This record gives sequence, structure tokens and C-alpha cells, in this order.
Amino acid sequence: MIDDSDVKDLQLNLIRSHACGVGEPFPENVSRAMLLLRANALLKGYSGIRPAIVNRLLEFLNKEIHPVIPQQGSLGASGDLAPLSHLALPIIGEGEVFYKGKRIQANEALANERLEPITLEAKEGLALINGTQAMTAMGVIAYLEAEQLARISEIIASMTIEGLNGIMDAFEEEIHLVRGYQQQIETARRIRTYLKGSKLTTKQGDLRVQDAYSLRCIPQVHGASWQALDYVKEKLEIEMNSATDNPLIFNGGDKVISGGNFHGQPIALAMDFMKIAVAELANISERRIERLVNPQLNDLPPFLSPKPGLQSGAMIMQYCAASLVSENKTLAHPASVDSIPSSANQEDHVSMGTIAARHAYQIVQNVRRVLAIELICAMEAVKHRGIEKMAEFTKQFYQQARQIVPDIEKDRIFSNDIERAAKWLSELTL
Repeated sequence: MIDDSDVKDLQLNLIRSHACGVGEPFPENVSRAMLLLRANALLKGYSGIRPAIVNRLLEFLNKEIHPVIPQQGSLGASGDLAPLSHLALPIIGEGEVFYKGKRIQANEALANERLEPITLEAKEGLALINGTQAMTAMGVIAYLEAEQLARISEIIASMTIEGLNGIMDAFEEEIHLVRGYQQQIETARRIRTYLKGSKLTTKQGDLRVQDAYSLRCIPQVHGASWQALDYVKEKLEIEMNSATDNPLIFNGGDKVISGGNFHGQPIALAMDFMKIAVAELANISERRIERLVNPQLNDLPPFLSPKPGLQSGAMIMQYCAASLVSENKTLAHPASVDSIPSSANQEDHVSMGTIAARHAYQIVQNVRRVLAIELICAMEAVKHRGIEKMAEFTKQFYQQARQIVPDIEKDRIFSNDIERAAKWLSELTL
């Protein structure tokens, strides 16, 4: 039993002792998302916390005081104890924050904004740190970027189809209707829309009867990834609006129930699913890159080189893509299948959901770079075919992308092109 006189000390001790996160901090947009999601969970009214605490979280958002939250150290059950403790530290005037572009002590940022540290009352320390907001925030950011990339991947794939004189028959609606997956149907429809009017695409029998799977099966593969993303979106939306701490308080405080809503298994499984789905976008993209650069698989200049033999062209860009997709295969190993007991074996099954969300985010960054490489190669291919023959949609996309990555007229440091293209893709709004 805790003596009444020790209740405030207990809350302070919980925050300090549980702030055991290590490693690089979460990106600031993830820290902001954690602030918002924690406030939203507390606003459900089941946590036993004063409005002043919620208001302080919102003040941090509005004044752009972002807690420095190390990424590693959460088991994803008993909630994200370590990350959320680091989120809570600035409320009591401790820890570090990102403030106006600098990483500083929280008490300094509070003083600049004329905010006083808050002394936590009974239950408030536990209410702040027991929940799934680290994995959910990281998951939401990763999902939003993955959704954007999935759309971009179809545009880039369309340009690759033009660069390889791809066959459009495989995208006709009848094929996809008889299978019945809505996401597959919609992917095929978007490809047809992007390539409407193109003089670089072909019909079956014009040059060959059918294309390789990495072209022909774009709707089936990308569509399946969209199915997974739809599942992930549904789970994130539920979790974002859940009461996830423990214990929970009902009937105006008359009923207090200890349960397990902090357990991150729903998000852990969703993140593992998203890892695989997004990694597949890069897997099939890398195979299209190979078809663009391999002279045995096309009639383009070997490795899209301006002077084959003397200059390597896009040869090593394909190596880079292959390395990234291989790394993704390691990151895509499901974190949720692991569990290590903790808290003297009381917490004997944990989700590892935060690890899953972090790896999902890493995979998204790798996928973007693979797609950037496909974009660069596809632009070189259509340049050889004739830009004037492109579909109007892909031609406009090509012209925008050329402002970022110029023609390959001779070998140069292509790392710079890949990173510029990836940054541009991350900023695109579709």
C-alpha cells in the first residue's frame, strides 16, 4: 500500500524511473502525433486525470514544444511505458524538447513560454505513460507516407510500362472484374487513366504476346498491397480513438477496473502486415528496374548508359535498389511473433508493436528510394523512346521530375540524384 502522503512522489517516481528510452529520438512529427493522440485518449474521460494535464499537452502542440523521445525501449505492452515517460517529462519541467529548431532542456522552453511545471496528482503519472501512443503515432506517420508512396508507385510504374513498350491488354477491366478484388480493379483503372493516349504502349502480339510479371501483374501485386493498407488504416483509426491506459475509471469514479487495453497486439499485427505490403512495392519495382537496365531484357542502351562500356549509366543504381529491397526483407520479419516476459513475469506476453512500427517506417524510407531509382531509369527509357509519344499524364509527371533529376548525359554521382528524387517524391501531393 502507498501512504496518502506519498501519492505525489509516486507519480513523479513513475515518470522518472520509466524514462529508460535509448537511441535516436523519434522524428518531430511523430512526437507531435504522440502529444495529440495521448491528449485524445485522455479526453475519453476514463483515465482519472485533470483537464490541466490535457491542456498542457495541447499547449505543447500549439507552441511547438516537442518532447525528445528515444525510439528504443518499449515492449508494446503495459503500453509504451518508456516513450510515454519521455513524453511526460516536460510536463513536470524535466527532460529535453525540440523547440524552435533546437534541442534544449524542457525547463528552458517552459520558461520562454511562461509555462509552469505541473505537479502530478494521484493516478496522473500512470495515466500519462500507460498506452499505445508511441506505436500508434509512428504507425500513423508510416501509414500516411506509405499510402502516398503506393499512389506514386503506380505513376512511376506507368512510365516504366512506356519505357518498355508494355502491353496494355493486361490492364483491361474485364480481367480484373472477374477476379473481384476492388483494389486490384482500381489499380488497373488508374494505370489505364495514366497511360491514356500513349503511343509508347503496345497491344498483345504487336511486339510480344505478354509481358513479364513485374509489368503484367502490377494490378494484382499493388492491389494486394492496397488491401493490406486498407486493413492497417482501419486498425489505426480505431486505436487513435481508444482509451488505452490502465486502470480505467467508470461511473464517475465509482468503478475502477484493471484490464489490458494497453496491450499493443492489434497495432503490432497491423504494422507487421504493413511492413510486408509496402516492402512488396519495392520488390516488384526493383524487378522493373532490372528490366529497364538489362540489355538482355530490352532493346534500350545497356544500363541506359550514354556510352555503354565507357560509362556505367544506371548499372549501380540497380545494385542500390537490390540492396534496399534485401534490407527490407530483414526488416519485414514480424516483430509481433516475439515476446519476452517482464515485470517479474507478471507481464508475460508483450506485443513488440513499437518495434514493428519503427521498422515499418524504415521500410517506407527504403521503398521511396527504390521508387526514386525506378523513376530515374524510367525517365531515361522514355527519353530514348520519344517523350513526345508519352501519355499526357505521364509526360507532365516526366517534365516535373526532370526539374529534379536532369538527363543522364554522362556518369555522375548518382547518389545525389536518388536522394533529390526521393525528397521530391516525399513532398508530392496527389
